[in-house]
Amino acid sequence: MRPPVMTPPRPRLRAALAESPPLWWALLYFFCLLCGYYVLRPVRDAMGASSDASAVFPSFLLDWAAARGIALGDFTLQALFSGTFVVMLLLQPLYGALVSRFPRRVFLPVVYLIFIVCLLGFRWAFDTDLQGRGALFFIWIAVFNLFAVTVFWSFMADVFDNEHAKRYYGYIGAGGTIGAFVGPFITTMLVGRIGVANLTLVSVGFLCVCLLCILKLRSWARRNEATRAEQGEQAIGGSIWAGLKLIAADPLLRGLALLMFFGVGVGTLLYNEQAAIVRRLYPTAEAATRYYSIIDWAVASLTILVQLLLTRWLLRRYGVAPLLLLPAVAILIGFALLSASPLPLLIATVQVMTRASEFSLAKPARETLYTRVSRESRYKAKAVIDTAVYRGGDVTFVWVHKALAVLGSQLVFAAGIGIALGMTFGAWRVIRAERRLPEQPAPARPPEHTHGKPS
Repeated sequence: MRPPVMTPPRPRLRAALAESPPLWWALLYFFCLLCGYYVLRPVRDAMGASSDASAVFPSFLLDWAAARGIALGDFTLQALFSGTFVVMLLLQPLYGALVSRFPRRVFLPVVYLIFIVCLLGFRWAFDTDLQGRGALFFIWIAVFNLFAVTVFWSFMADVFDNEHAKRYYGYIGAGGTIGAFVGPFITTMLVGRIGVANLTLVSVGFLCVCLLCILKLRSWARRNEATRAEQGEQAIGGSIWAGLKLIAADPLLRGLALLMFFGVGVGTLLYNEQAAIVRRLYPTAEAATRYYSIIDWAVASLTILVQLLLTRWLLRRYGVAPLLLLPAVAILIGFALLSASPLPLLIATVQVMTRASEFSLAKPARETLYTRVSRESRYKAKAVIDTAVYRGGDVTFVWVHKALAVLGSQLVFAAGIGIALGMTFGAWRVIRAERRLPEQPAPARPPEHTHGKPS
């Protein structure tokens, strides 16, 4: 008898792609989504850091503020974050109604088609120098990011069960991070050549690929839901306010909301301090856009290293606990250093560390948890947490920063230590609630991870 032929083990990512055809489409989907977003994010950040209020706000709003003795340019970020929060609250019941009344095959493509149409409108607005375009674009891109990414991860929780989420979410996150890496690079290379207006067309192209991926992944989502006795192609039903009720009733969802609120707080303090630096050092829109694209590039580089080397291993070996606690501890250390010495370079360094730990560790852990809740929770409660709670944290802490900034950066970061402690407490609440959830038995050979095509 011949001895068995020993074939060398395939690299893990290649093996995962071979055993799970939907992973290919999920990777492409998240890559294109974040690449399209990060092409435009530096433009948004440059708008928020602009010292020219007339380039950001419409004339009627400037006149209204001037009549009351308010220099609106001194409150640019506060006004933009407050406007974003109001728009998010207004859109939340609309999104809830969409999810309640229409099946996934309808509302997922509709969401992305709306985004594409809006981008075409912004291309016209930038090309014609429409007054107030800065505020409109800043608010829209924030809404786009939260809703588009929320819908993506809700859909992934339909496609993959808990066991396969632990195996594949690290790879999917890395695919998105590569998109976040490529997007700022595209902006850095093209903004001086084609201008801000035409960057919107680049983003439109990526969103069109996202639509194709949604269509390709629907069959695997139906198969996976069949094992859970869920009907993904039927409307979820229920109240448009059901997300709030689910959060109030579920300890895990309450913990996730608390973690999100304080996690946003530490990021907002850093973002505002960084904007003050950019306002002093980079007065033109092109220069500020290029600076922010470099920061985004650094975040993406660190994120992908952690995702490829640590995220999957930590998640499979130890679960979500270290992925939630390590970012909180790192932020505590960073804020302690900044409270002692708030140098511009150190602020940028802590910003990169904070965002990279969120994308590479905390977010994959949170998204894995949503595979263990009901479909209504995935699409409704998750949307409330990722949009209304997120932007509620934004608007709360942008005004907290405004109040503290007059006392100096050191006091801002000293207060940030307390906010980081709140984030740590939220992570602990999530971990405790997660450990009380019943384990989900994984099927031996789930139909969505076979070599064949979906039926």
